[in-house]
Amino acid sequence: MAPVELVQKAGLGEIRERVRFMSLVVVLGVFLLAGRIFWIQIVDNERWLTIAENNVLRRVDLPSTRGMIRDVRGRVIAANRPAYNVYVIPGYFPLERFTRFADFLGLNRDERDRLEARMRNAEGSRRYQHMLARSDIDRESLALIETHRAEFPRGISVIATPVRNYPFGELAAHALGFLNEVNADDLTEFAGRDYRAGERMGRSGVEQAWESILRGRRGWVRQEQSVGGLLITRDSIAGLTPDRRRDPVPGRDLVLTLDMELMRAIDRVFRGKPSGAAAVVEVRTGRVLALYSKPSIDPNTMVMGISALVNREIDENPYRPRIDKTIYESYYPGSTFKPFTALAGLEAGLIDERSQVTCTGRHMLGLGRGRRVFRCKHVHGVVSLHRALVESCNVYFYTLAEAISLDRIASMAFDFGLGRRSGIGINQETPGFIPTRAWYAQNYPGQFRTGHTLNTAIGQGNVRVTVLQLAMAYAALANGGTLFVPQLVSRVEGPDGTVIQTFPPTVRHQVHVDPAHLAMITSALAGVISDPHGTAHAAQVAEVDVAGKTGTAQVSRIVRDPTDPRRGWSTQRDHAWFAGFAPAASPEIAVVLLVEHGGSGGHEAAPLMTQIVREYFTRIRPGAPIPSVTTWRAHQPRR
Repeated sequence: MAPVELVQKAGLGEIRERVRFMSLVVVLGVFLLAGRIFWIQIVDNERWLTIAENNVLRRVDLPSTRGMIRDVRGRVIAANRPAYNVYVIPGYFPLERFTRFADFLGLNRDERDRLEARMRNAEGSRRYQHMLARSDIDRESLALIETHRAEFPRGISVIATPVRNYPFGELAAHALGFLNEVNADDLTEFAGRDYRAGERMGRSGVEQAWESILRGRRGWVRQEQSVGGLLITRDSIAGLTPDRRRDPVPGRDLVLTLDMELMRAIDRVFRGKPSGAAAVVEVRTGRVLALYSKPSIDPNTMVMGISALVNREIDENPYRPRIDKTIYESYYPGSTFKPFTALAGLEAGLIDERSQVTCTGRHMLGLGRGRRVFRCKHVHGVVSLHRALVESCNVYFYTLAEAISLDRIASMAFDFGLGRRSGIGINQETPGFIPTRAWYAQNYPGQFRTGHTLNTAIGQGNVRVTVLQLAMAYAALANGGTLFVPQLVSRVEGPDGTVIQTFPPTVRHQVHVDPAHLAMITSALAGVISDPHGTAHAAQVAEVDVAGKTGTAQVSRIVRDPTDPRRGWSTQRDHAWFAGFAPAASPEIAVVLLVEHGGSGGHEAAPLMTQIVREYFTRIRPGAPIPSVTTWRAHQPRR
């Protein structure tokens, strides 16, 4: 074969080899392309369909309506009002009209500069997104915007959103709590709860504790948008298919046990008192009718964000308006603690109704150089347990304390819920404190002295209680020893008023004490007001008999000069207490009232408490079965 033919055949073979290779590449490419098309069209169809739809559809959230909160009589104490937020769309906004627009909104110089800078710096798709200009505008601004809307045909949007409103302002603010905007930490912490930037959540009180019930569920609608990202509005979106719309679910309503008319009555009697607290509970159910802490903060100011100036004023207020004085702060209970010391002595068999002590105005503990003097406010002479409680004789309880152990007193206090969180379920509740021998041994090894027991016996030393704890304890004294969990929420209702869930009273503990011993204590507590020698006799009211105990709790050993013009309020003054229940013969409510640094419990706290009781039974709760005061007294044993 000729060399030329050999070369031609070799070249032809090489060409054929290349053709086969290229054909294989093409076939593989076709198979890959077909496989990819199959994957996109069949296997991964949903994802690509969503991407395609999102090019023309945008998801717009539909806010849910937060559930209302009402008091026991149906008064609305937390509701929703419409708030109008103004948004700008930088890509369609005529910047030459910005000054006029800012005047409509009432923006100050700093707000104008920041908004204009944000609008000018918006780039890319952000130029066609809604940018918040001002939230919760007033009616005048809304009217101006609507009147001149033609000047900004596509550049502004006004969106109505529900905002929390508290008609009673500061009243019960600590118990109700407040809402404010979620922050970056919240979005991380509650990532699974579908919160979005700009939403608001409960921060304290009932609003926080019952957030999941009140909040509801956000809805959404997928609306068409233009190439520039502007939403194309429709006359109606109600008929959209389920894949285009999910209706919001409104939150459920709460009905509380609080009585706002009673709260108003407490607020009236506290006029002129800069700081204090009160709690009112039903004796036989544990339902909380009132939780009052003064001073307070109007939660309406917190919803849209509190200004730096107001925030500084609150922080600098010496009466600490942020503190809930009913369950967060704890105090020395003073003589309001004595009934529990007396019960401990009675149950131990160390005293009875005939046991007497001679009060000379002071009690000597120890001998020689180590001797200490514990004083009483008066010289009472020979006193029994009944008189010791009626006239608040410290010497009687000092003498009892020498005979009884500290742990017996602590055990009785624990049985009545003192030194333990009550379980109300809102805010950060303080447990208070009841000292024991073990606590002293652990924290002050070898330093325990009998004097610690003496101080504990009269509610001083290291004893600390909250106002609500003491109210629940006195309710247990009044009802025969049943300690309830304080109940703040009565029921959950749907938006249409349908009852979804009710909450019955919950017994926390049954105190096992001799009924005769309880009767001795409650009889003496009635004498505190009815007996002419009682420490609160001057606070007696004719309409209803009240039983209770005054307390003047020392907070400092410093005694101010009575001519000092600052003596009207001083952190050195004693706390003024009154704890009791009414009516005395057939108790219905227990009331504990504290005038912080108010001075004498008999002079400052008792009159306020009896006014509250009179107001409740004669006006707030008309027709309540109140036993005749004269008839009831006639059947009381003479002491």
